[in-house]
Amino acid sequence: MRTRRVVPDRPGGHGAGPVHSFARLQSDPADAAVVAKESPVTEAMDFAGTVVIVTGGSRGIGRGITEAFLAAGADVTICGRSAPEPDAVPVALGRRARFVTADVRDAEQAASVVATTVERAGRLDVLVNNAGGSPAVAAAEASPRFVSQVVALNLLAPFFCAQAANAAMQAAEGGSILNIGSVSGLRPSPGTAAYGAAKAGLINLTRTLAVEWAPKVRVNCVVAGMVATEAADEHYGGSDGLAAVAATVPLRRMGTPQDVAGACLFLASPLASYVSGAALEVHGGGESPAFLAALDHTGPTAGG
Repeated sequence: MRTRRVVPDRPGGHGAGPVHSFARLQSDPADAAVVAKESPVTEAMDFAGTVVIVTGGSRGIGRGITEAFLAAGADVTICGRSAPEPDAVPVALGRRARFVTADVRDAEQAASVVATTVERAGRLDVLVNNAGGSPAVAAAEASPRFVSQVVALNLLAPFFCAQAANAAMQAAEGGSILNIGSVSGLRPSPGTAAYGAAKAGLINLTRTLAVEWAPKVRVNCVVAGMVATEAADEHYGGSDGLAAVAATVPLRRMGTPQDVAGACLFLASPLASYVSGAALEVHGGGESPAFLAALDHTGPTAGG
């Protein structure tokens, strides 16, 4: 995206901005609007003229990310194996995402998404490797073909897309690559062993690429917790299952695609210009330890 110099307003000193009292902002909406317009934070989150690719950006978390970048002014291309219905393509504030058909598990098709975008828009500023997922299958019953497909989608595809994006960014002014990870890559993932292993690999890949491709390209990972999407509704057995799962989260709710999107906007912005190789956990505080539930059932122990 465009390079901006972000200097926080502070009283006195070089580069100081105007000092506004909180009371005045409360009583004078017009002045508050001026401050918001001039704020370095507001400017940093303006993605007008920024070219973005979001893989798997037509539904679920990817759709939320796409809509957030569109709303922030970006030019967004999404991709997937099959085109969504015309009225299902993400739109926000009058901006519509462009769709490219591609199976990003194939290196040539992944590179084609980047090449098509650069040819049309002239450059690429942000890549969000969002495409991923896996149905639940016990590890003992997972076939070699199943495991290969899960690893290809959740680890190899982001690698292929990142390679192509890096080449375009290194040849221009640089850019930002975001990998959408999962808490399944940080803790045991029963029922989705291949998925968890791939997501663990994605975090390591993020940190490695951040070293290899610096200083022009920043690479970060958003480690998503349990997010309420159509797929989650099916996976957890409907509203009752979602509510039960939400109760295990310290913030007492499931995440939303917008929660993940907000982290992406931050990491892609100049506000995160010194952030690279990070794994930002967006999980509502994680999952409450199982022993706490056991204590609730058994009560305090003697001497406890």
